[in-house]
Amino acid sequence: MIDLKGKVALITGGSRGIGAEIVKTLARCGADVAFNYVKSEEKAISLKKDIEKMGSKVFIYKCDVVEYGDAENMVKEVVANLGGLHILVCNAGVNWDGVLWKMTPEQWHRVISVDLTGTFNFMRAVAPIFKDQGYGKIVNITSINGLRGKFGQTNYSAAKSGVHGLTKAAAKDLGKFGVNVNAIAPGFILTEMGESMPDEFKKIAIEESALKRAGLPEDVANLTAFLASDLAKHITGEIIKVDGGQYI
Repeated sequence: MIDLKGKVALITGGSRGIGAEIVKTLARCGADVAFNYVKSEEKAISLKKDIEKMGSKVFIYKCDVVEYGDAENMVKEVVANLGGLHILVCNAGVNWDGVLWKMTPEQWHRVISVDLTGTFNFMRAVAPIFKDQGYGKIVNITSINGLRGKFGQTNYSAAKSGVHGLTKAAAKDLGKFGVNVNAIAPGFILTEMGESMPDEFKKIAIEESALKRAGLPEDVANLTAFLASDLAKHITGEIIKVDGGQYI
């Protein structure tokens, strides 16, 4: 069992989907957890109650990751309410698909702002804390489509590819201070969003994979817990695929 007792973790976009599973998994490993939400207040409150039943402390905060001031304020509130901060998981993301010749500037800027700038905002906000305490784990949730590109997802693929570069550069910036920075690139995962996809698209994604099955949120959450632990103390700057062989 991965041991995260005594650690405090902040997860962006933690009220549903992969984010919610990461929140639960880190709490099961003994961490106190904080997560933000934008619209899913009922789900956030319900998840908070579930985490409290596990015996972990939990702090929820309504904010938009695209606003740096919101990120900075949340980090300060987490430290004040939970007594510190050791782990950051940047999971918040959106997609707004469209082929390049039809994509609007609004579609482009929204996805880049949430998926790339939102990740930077929280990494920037925690960096001084992690640097000064000589310890920290950052895990960014990206996508295999940031590695290979995807039809109809120029904005999403560009944003996730940008996070890959951000991850590697930040690993170099923070490495000498005892901070690990890694990213997880999932393939097709059966979240609410994945379930809502047309059956033909789900079938294609599953057929692409070597294992011929869809991934589950816990597949991503389990690797997140490992990278957030001291078991992964000598791993940094990596982009690790969780895709059942979909990329290959």
